[in-house]
Parts: sequence; C-alpha cells; structure tokens
Amino acid sequence: MSARHSAELEVDDTSVLMLLTGPNGRILEELAKCTRANVDFRGNKILVSGEQANVELARRFLVDAAELISKGIPLGPHDVATGLRSLREDPEASLTTLLEDSIVVGSRRRAVVPKSRAQRDYVRCIRDSDLTFGIGPAGTGKTYLAMAMAASALTQRQVKRVVLTRPAVEAGERLGFLPGDLAEKVSPYLRPLYDALNDMLEFDKVEQLRERGQIEVAPLAFMRGRTLNNSFVILDEAQNATSEQMRMFLTRLGFGSKAVVTGDVTQTDLPPGSRPGLKEAEELLSGIEGISCCRFSDADVVRHPLVQKIVVAYERSDHVRAEARERRGNSRRYEREAAEADSEDRDEPRRP
Repeated sequence: MSARHSAELEVDDTSVLMLLTGPNGRILEELAKCTRANVDFRGNKILVSGEQANVELARRFLVDAAELISKGIPLGPHDVATGLRSLREDPEASLTTLLEDSIVVGSRRRAVVPKSRAQRDYVRCIRDSDLTFGIGPAGTGKTYLAMAMAASALTQRQVKRVVLTRPAVEAGERLGFLPGDLAEKVSPYLRPLYDALNDMLEFDKVEQLRERGQIEVAPLAFMRGRTLNNSFVILDEAQNATSEQMRMFLTRLGFGSKAVVTGDVTQTDLPPGSRPGLKEAEELLSGIEGISCCRFSDADVVRHPLVQKIVVAYERSDHVRAEARERRGNSRRYEREAAEADSEDRDEPRRP
C-alpha cells in the first residue's frame, strides 16, 4: 500500500481563495476528481492528501492557479483538466507561463489565454508566420484564438483592417432563398465570426470599426480579384472550401498581411466529387518557410466536457467505417484478381 502524503496551501486574500475554490467548491471537486487526491479547505487553507504524485500535481496546480487569479486571469472548473494536462506533459512547466502567450484585446477586456500546449503553439505560430493553418475538431479554440489575435493586431495598429471570411455552404440543409440585402443574406453563415468578435470587443466598438471598413466580413466567393495589404485575414470553416476556392484565397495575401485558415477535415459539407481545398493545401504547402500548420486533437477541446466525448465517439466511428471500407476494397480486389486469373487459365490453349 502506497504511503499517504499531504500538503497545504494558505491563501491570505479572501477574494482569491473564493475564486480558487470555485462556486460551491466546484474547482476543488474537479481537482480531486482529476488528480485522485483528497482536496478540502478549512479557513484560509486548502488541504491536499493522498499518494505523493497526486498530491504534488494538485499542489502545483493550486499554486499556479492562485497566481493566475491574483493577476486577474479567471479560472473555472472546466479549466482544471486542461491545466493538469499541461502540468503532466511537462514536469518543469508552470501554468503561469500561459501569461507569456496571453492575447491582450482592447483595454477594457481581459486577456485571452491559451489553455493547452497545442493552443500555445498555435498562438506562437500565428505570431511568427504569415500563413497559419489550424486544423482539428470542433471546440479546440481554432477560430476564437485566431479572432483574438486579429482583434489584438487591429487595436494595436499592427494591421489596418481585419477581413473575416468563410464559404457559404449549408450544413446538410437547404435553406432556400434568404430575404434582405447582401449583408442580411450572408449573415447566418458568418454569425460565429460575429459572436467571437463581440465577445472580445464592445459591441459599439465593433460597429464603429465595421462602419470605417476596418472590420470586414464577407463570404469567400467575394475574395476573388482582391489584394489584401496590411490586413489580418481569417478563413473559417475551410473544410468547406474547394481546391479552386482555396487556391484563390491563398493568392489574395498582400504585403504586411497575415492569414489564418481554420477547419475540421472530418466535418466537410462539400458535395460528393468536390476536391477538398484544406487537405490539399496542407499537403502542398507544409514545410514552406513562413507557413505553419497546427494540428489539434480531441484532448484540446475546451468547450463543455461532453464535446470532447462526442468528438472521440465520432472519431472512433469514422475509424471503424474506414477499416470496413478498406476490408471491402481488399475483398473486391481479391475477387477481381481471382476472376482474371481464372479467365486467363480458361483462355490459355491446351497442349496436345
């Protein structure tokens, strides 16, 4: 039986202690669940007990989380698992290193902080590269972090405008003709981009920037023939872009501009027979200087905990179906080769 160890963290600031424990102690409950250690608090002290490795992991998280909270970066129960994952991946790591990659958007909003190693690498790639591909399942922060980087670059006057675009492809439904002018017709397709932008900047500020032409949201088809200089360009839902559209978009990039392309190759809504532009671009452009490609997995999902389980379930189903298709293909190929061999035997003249 392993020896039991204990540790305690004393927090003098009552407000920090309340935020560290979470509403109704939910952060501590999640910490105990993820580390398999006993976590409780008495007065201004948080007590941890259990196996040594679990206690040490929980203690590291609490120390770093308290420092983050004291610097104005909020944490919730959903941040516990991602934070612990970062600490497990690198024993020398600290959650406070996330501050180095935080994205400051405006003066009145809190910084946007990447919550996993993949997200940190993604942010660094956007900073260092002129073209970045962010590929992975839903809920991994691909679009949100790209939007944060774009808004930050605009407010700090690193670029003159932000251009947001995505293919106007319906997700398995036929919506028919939409009423209104052009802006009203394309608004349903671009709503996720508006939502992310309004989450980072005040609504009045967003409207003001749009009126000035410093924020532009348009469907991908409207990018043809343009040259985008001194711009931060984001192509969202790029799995729905054809090969021709992707080629057209990537050649719009002008001087002093950055581009981020995000998508999930497992959720394409392209019609059968279309060449997917995102997958092709990744294969063709990987390894070129100035271009980065960041891959996310289900472990990087930062939405509701159920989203990660949903992604895993669908990926498992996709894998099973792919194996079944491969087996059927091999079986048909074997039957065809056997039939051809049998035909050759029948056609071969018999010797006297």
